[in-house]
Amino acid sequence: MASLKLSLLFSLTLLLIISPHVSNSLPFSSYQTLFSLAHSLTSRVANLRASRGDLAGAARARSFAQKIRPGTSLGFWRFMLSAGWDYVRNYSWRDLGSVSDAWGIVSDLNELMRVVNDLTRFDSNADRAAWVQGNYKNVLRITKSLFRRLTKVFYQKGPLRELVQMLQKEVVEGELLRDCLELGSGDLKALIQIVKDIVLQYSPTSQNNEL
Repeated sequence: MASLKLSLLFSLTLLLIISPHVSNSLPFSSYQTLFSLAHSLTSRVANLRASRGDLAGAARARSFAQKIRPGTSLGFWRFMLSAGWDYVRNYSWRDLGSVSDAWGIVSDLNELMRVVNDLTRFDSNADRAAWVQGNYKNVLRITKSLFRRLTKVFYQKGPLRELVQMLQKEVVEGELLRDCLELGSGDLKALIQIVKDIVLQYSPTSQNNEL
């Protein structure tokens, strides 16, 4: 198993190296952190759903958490390799979307960060739940806009587009975002920041620092 992980990691590294952005790319640890935070958050969502009797929702969250658990799941390493190849084949030769797409994604992420920051004012579960009840429609509006833009950027059929669509479905239909908000904003804020860094890294204007 260890040798297989090393082989897959080496293959992914090669895929990243041949990307035209390699000289300015984010460290691999940033992507590991992204998946670690996502795994932690979705695991907590699974426990939250189970505690209120939503066993089907808990199973979905737990299954997703297992797939993205860094370093321990063969499925995770397969996804990383396939996603890396998907990026090299379909997107490395061009910027990820138009300037307007990049601006829109960063704008949505900034707005989402401001809303999540507002949630940090509350410490108790009851206060957070009340805040979510009053603000969820606005948060969902921002998130739907973000996913619309991401599906325009990842327009080719493949694991990257499938990941975006899977998350979109779980957020819109499965209320994943509502559960994340009710759990608190720490991990969610960190996730938003890393996604923003990635978007800025691969946006059409990243080298000119226009965003």
